[in-house]
Amino acid sequence: MLDAILLSIAKSAIQERLYNTKKIDIDALRKKYPFLSKDGAVFVTLKYDNNLRGCIGSITPHRSLIDDIVHNAISAGFSDPRFNAISEDELKHLSLEVSLLSEPKILEYDDYEDLLKKVQPNVDGLILKHGHHQGTFLPQVWEQLPTPKEFLEHLSMKAGANPSIYSEHPSIYRYGVEHIQERFDKVEAL
Repeated sequence: MLDAILLSIAKSAIQERLYNTKKIDIDALRKKYPFLSKDGAVFVTLKYDNNLRGCIGSITPHRSLIDDIVHNAISAGFSDPRFNAISEDELKHLSLEVSLLSEPKILEYDDYEDLLKKVQPNVDGLILKHGHHQGTFLPQVWEQLPTPKEFLEHLSMKAGANPSIYSEHPSIYRYGVEHIQERFDKVEAL
């Protein structure tokens, strides 16, 4: 039930933007589901026939969960700089995923080899921060990058650096996610 409401909010936000309509009664949803008023951090991911089509999210909570879902759903569909805005024709091919992030915690490590041992494949989402470099991968990315070495190398590149950044001992944070995914056309709109 709770999973379904998160997906419904994301779908309805995308439809509101696409069709220029009003579907979401935020105040009514907050009354019915009080947890939506608490601060939360989510990523919303869109896939077109299982290929990434948009993914935008928040690493740390900074607004209510419902506001974060709405904002990130719209951004994933219409403002991800890697893609054009989604069109109505694409909806029947899309799947929708909402990932609720836990609070990131610093990952203490001695050196790169120690970091490789401490990273938990298929469990950890990671954030790399070093100077002006920052990037994150959700735990779902382990499906494409199954070893800690591959995961960390690609994370450094996503952050705009290269794997040698680990010799500078960047800050690494780990977090977990609860994620739900469904075909866009099977998610019930609000």
